[in-house]
Order: sequence, then C-alpha cells, then structure tokens
Amino acid sequence: MKIKVIVHNAEEGGFWAEVPSISGCVTQGETFEELIQNLHEAIEGCLSIDIASLSPIEDNAEIIEIAV
Repeated sequence: MKIKVIVHNAEEGGFWAEVPSISGCVTQGETFEELIQNLHEAIEGCLSIDIASLSPIEDNAEIIEIAV
C-alpha cells in the first residue's frame, strides 16, 4: 500500500509531516530519515484499532485482520 504524505520544513529545524488520507495522523523528526521512521509508526498507530474498546459485535459477524 502506498500513502501520500505532505512533508514540511519545521520552523525550529527538522521536519514535520501529515497524512491527509488519515485524519489527525501527523509526526515530526529532526532528520528526514527520522521523519520517515516516525511516519511508519504514526501510520501504523493511526490505523490500529483497540479491539477491546469495540462495542460487542453481532453473533454472525467476526473481526479479521488483513495486510495492506
């Protein structure tokens, strides 16, 4: 899966980035390499769902996990 990211130069130095397709998904890094690493973690975190916090599902439904 490929996701478009907008990378900005931070006023105080370094970079910050936002992922327009995932509401509220932003991160920063002192170097571009650190930013890329942080982006992977931020996207994974934003796409994760806390299964315990889900309301009970119907008897004929199930939760599955897929790789994208």
